[in-house]
Amino acid sequence: MSEKRKLKLGANIKGLGNTTDGWRHPDVEPDASINIEFYKRQARILEKGLFSFVFITDGLAISEKSIPHFLNRFEPITLLSAIAASTNHIGLVGTVSTSFSEPFTIARQLMSLDHISGGRAGWNLVTSPQEGAARNHSRGYLPLHSERYEIAKEHLDVVKGLWDSWEDDAFTYQKETGQFFDPKKMHTLGFKGKHFQVQGPLNIARSKQGHPVVFQAGSSERGRGFGAENADAIYTNAHTLEEAQAFYQDMKNRARDHGRTPEELLIFPSIDLIIGDSEEDVERRYQELAALIPIDHAITYLARFFDDYDFHQFDVNAPFPELGDIGANAFQSTTNKIKQAAAARKLTLRQVALETILPHSPFSGTPEHVANEMQKWHEQEAADGFVLRPFMSDTFHQFVEKVVPILQERGLYDTSYKSDTLRGNLNLSVPANRYSQTKEEYVYDSQINQ
Repeated sequence: MSEKRKLKLGANIKGLGNTTDGWRHPDVEPDASINIEFYKRQARILEKGLFSFVFITDGLAISEKSIPHFLNRFEPITLLSAIAASTNHIGLVGTVSTSFSEPFTIARQLMSLDHISGGRAGWNLVTSPQEGAARNHSRGYLPLHSERYEIAKEHLDVVKGLWDSWEDDAFTYQKETGQFFDPKKMHTLGFKGKHFQVQGPLNIARSKQGHPVVFQAGSSERGRGFGAENADAIYTNAHTLEEAQAFYQDMKNRARDHGRTPEELLIFPSIDLIIGDSEEDVERRYQELAALIPIDHAITYLARFFDDYDFHQFDVNAPFPELGDIGANAFQSTTNKIKQAAAARKLTLRQVALETILPHSPFSGTPEHVANEMQKWHEQEAADGFVLRPFMSDTFHQFVEKVVPILQERGLYDTSYKSDTLRGNLNLSVPANRYSQTKEEYVYDSQINQ
């Protein structure tokens, strides 16, 4: 098996997890979402298992209906900086919204994290689908889905341009002559677009990996096009092998259409899993969690994907209601999948709500089963790697101790870190500095960027 086809792994560390009531489980630390020692322990376990990166999600609005983890948690860049100090190899990917942030600030924060970590930073670029986020950022409305991607494209162009402000040998540090830097190798961006006007240059140099790795998670038509053109890696959801294969092939083809090679765009389905000694053990663990979640809480959780639509008006045992375009401006690809699955399988509202908050994963099972499924998806071109989202607090430890050795024995997974940067461990090349290539200033105006 070629080096490029080795399986790559990431993990979503999410404090109290993604359920409304999982925090009630006796093994869960109820303050995990604001417990830095919890995050550092988890990251060190994952680093022992040679994971390529940890992945910190985020949101910009809460209400009394939000799941516990959302109510009280760390900001990603701050958290990842702390994790950087207690790890040596694992990548550090944080979520930041392009709809509600300034490109200069984000470029500086992410490049600072990249330097602090020695080239291990990544950016999960999101467009933020919640109305509450707009109200928290002095906006009267949430931009339409298409406009959010227009903003994202311009935002990312600015950030990447700022990251190239300094050529790699710009800082000379010549004490004898007094030259701290070579002025010819400092570049002003001069960006003038529809949404952003940014002069530059950035007040921090490029890191050893050039740019932080850009992840993107949009699976709508607009999101796929944006990711195929601009991202290094795609974070996605898939419930079946066939669904994952179709997405994988579509994204690789789109990358080719943008003049990229398939290896330049990595696909990472997220997987929820429970690991047990037997199928009965896995089911027992699942039922332990399910018993903690009242159906009312599951329905409230479902509503967040549909902009807090009131599902309580319906009979939970009746067929999932027809919703038309409700949710189309929120989590568009997610709500479309929910609607399609409910119609195809004739699910009730109760079934949809429970499966949304606590899905039955095809990956859950014994260590051998988990390894088999990962191998199948990887070898049948459904994934370049996976991002683990565990239901149970001991899942990372179990995976590292029991599943990783199986993957290594099969030649599917590395036995050591191959690089000291995130790009290196993902087999992604270092982006060339645009100015080093052309020796010309990039000048943007509103015509170019529309």
